[in-house]
Amino acid sequence: MKTKLLITLLLAVGLLSACSEMNPHPMDMNLAVHNATSKADHEALAQHYEEEAKEMQLKVDEHKKLLSQYRSIGYRYGRPPDDFVEYFKDHCQRLIDAYEKAVEENLSIANLHRRM
Repeated sequence: MKTKLLITLLLAVGLLSACSEMNPHPMDMNLAVHNATSKADHEALAQHYEEEAKEMQLKVDEHKKLLSQYRSIGYRYGRPPDDFVEYFKDHCQRLIDAYEKAVEENLSIANLHRRM
């Protein structure tokens, strides 16, 4: 029983550290948007937002894999449904939804800058 608890705690710590932002934003976006006047400036901003969308999509894919793993191993933890497994499933789904929305928003902003 202690082994299962230890594994669950390690998994929780791993998830929390995987979800944390390790590198701060490389540029001051308020300043970049405010100072964008030329076509090249807007193109650079559009490219930046597209790169952010790609990063968010990678996170979506990663959390979808985790979610499928939680769904496939849920039976291992005894009483159905196990609170920990259900919590992690819900957590992954919420992150997937948030990252998918971020992808859409970043692509939308990129399209707006391309039209400017």
